Amino acid sequence: MKVFGSSGVRGVANEELTPAYVLAIAQAAGSVLGTDRVALARDTRTTGRMLADAAASGLASVGADVARLGVCPTPGLQAYCERTGVPGLMVTASHNPPAFNGVKLVGGEGVELTRGTLERIEERLLAEDFATVGWADTGDTVRVDDAREAYVEELLAAVDRETVAAADLTVALDPGHGAGSLTSPRFLRALGCDVVTVNAQPDGHFPGRNPEPVAENLVDLGRLVRTTDADLGIAHDGDADRAMFFDERGEFVPGDSALAALAAAELDAGAYAVSAVNASQRLVDVVEDAGASLSLTPIGSTHIITRARELQDDGESVAIAGEGNGGILFPNHRLARDGAYTAARFLELVADRPASEVVAPYDDYQLVRTNVEYETDDERHRLLETIERVARDADAALDTTDGYRLDYGDSWVLARPSGTEPVVRVYAESADPERAATLLDEMRSAMLRAVDGSD
Repeated sequence: MKVFGSSGVRGVANEELTPAYVLAIAQAAGSVLGTDRVALARDTRTTGRMLADAAASGLASVGADVARLGVCPTPGLQAYCERTGVPGLMVTASHNPPAFNGVKLVGGEGVELTRGTLERIEERLLAEDFATVGWADTGDTVRVDDAREAYVEELLAAVDRETVAAADLTVALDPGHGAGSLTSPRFLRALGCDVVTVNAQPDGHFPGRNPEPVAENLVDLGRLVRTTDADLGIAHDGDADRAMFFDERGEFVPGDSALAALAAAELDAGAYAVSAVNASQRLVDVVEDAGASLSLTPIGSTHIITRARELQDDGESVAIAGEGNGGILFPNHRLARDGAYTAARFLELVADRPASEVVAPYDDYQLVRTNVEYETDDERHRLLETIERVARDADAALDTTDGYRLDYGDSWVLARPSGTEPVVRVYAESADPERAATLLDEMRSAMLRAVDGSD
């Protein structure tokens, strides 16, 4: 798809993502969905109201009434969509820097639209083929004031509130000035946790940290965990559909370790886990130990959601899905990433034992990565030819879902071209750091020889 990538439409606001462009996206979406009502929400970005106004105009121009939820986490919008049966449009750039914004589309069941539906919307958008209506049939706007409160109440009903409350946990929370600032503190306190916060005032300039919840952006959260003797640190991205963690020692928990721990608690024999092709060996081992199956997809939440939906439609049980970036789905709850729900499920594990012990079985892995750049289409072609030759000659299980992943049983290496930059990304993982480094170096060296023509 040219417009809708693996996580919606994103760009620098008022440059790549202008109000006129967002209006057209909304017109195209409304034209394809053919609904008389659409829910609209945004995160805290300074350009959010401007672009939400444009989206509301676009939807109204094709005859749809607009239910405006204001600032709300993406999973809060999805909960509203499922509860009311109307589709939704979310103005958010998730984890991207403050200058960015974006659009994500949700169906009436509270799940991101399928790739097929997105492709139809994209076709209408590129053709500027909009089902605009006459002046008497344009849509109206309704303000919804209780969407965040209803979302929190739904979360409380969906998790083991008693177990978490009985553990008397202290939680350090960093919602990163995003939409989760308006819901997660309230939710965690209602769970019975003592909550201390940093970066918890909604602010679209994101003054305290970059919205992406990676270790280098979360130094203050680690410090807060240590100084308050918190049992767990929790961080969100800008629209709060992701959760990352710090253990009780104030040490960052790798997202792949958290996903593996949650999967181990969720998976039964015969069930499925769905993840992207760069899934950690941690998850591979958990799935194997449970007698479950792992389905790998191209990288990106849209691909993961689409595959999980396909498995469910085939009658399979999908117990957990997601990636090691904190974007985790529990399909038995909703086929959607939800940072607050993920945090609560992790708190259920921490209620039984310290967070460091929860993830300890999944810490002995080394992931290394690098990029190999190319300048011409010919160099790119030689790179991919070399990767394919190495993959075919290797004594490993080969997965070509997105690039070439070689699985050696206890380790793996993946080479895949970037969809946005002139690079091929290479990843390798093993419990043995030297093994991981060797796998990476062997693939990288073969690729570099291809680029300079020596191979």
